[in-house]
Amino acid sequence: MPLDPKPDWLLDRRRQIGTRIRDARHKAGLSQLELANRIGRDHRTVHRWEYAQRIPDLDDLLLLADALGVPLPELVG
Repeated sequence: MPLDPKPDWLLDRRRQIGTRIRDARHKAGLSQLELANRIGRDHRTVHRWEYAQRIPDLDDLLLLADALGVPLPELVG
C-alpha cells in the first residue's frame, strides 16, 4: 500500500540523488544529452532525474554509475 502523503525525507533523498547524478555528470564532462545517449535514455529523462521530478530505477542507476565511472553507492549515498 503506497504512502500518501509521502514522507518529507523522501523528496529530500530524491533531490540528493539528483544532485549526485548532476555532479558526477559535470565531473565526467558530459552534457545531459551525451549522458542520455550513453545509457539509451532521453535527455529530458536525465534532466528529470537531476531535478528530482522523477527517480531512476535500479537498472538506470546501474547504467548511470557505469557511464559516469562512479560506484553505485556514490550516486545513492
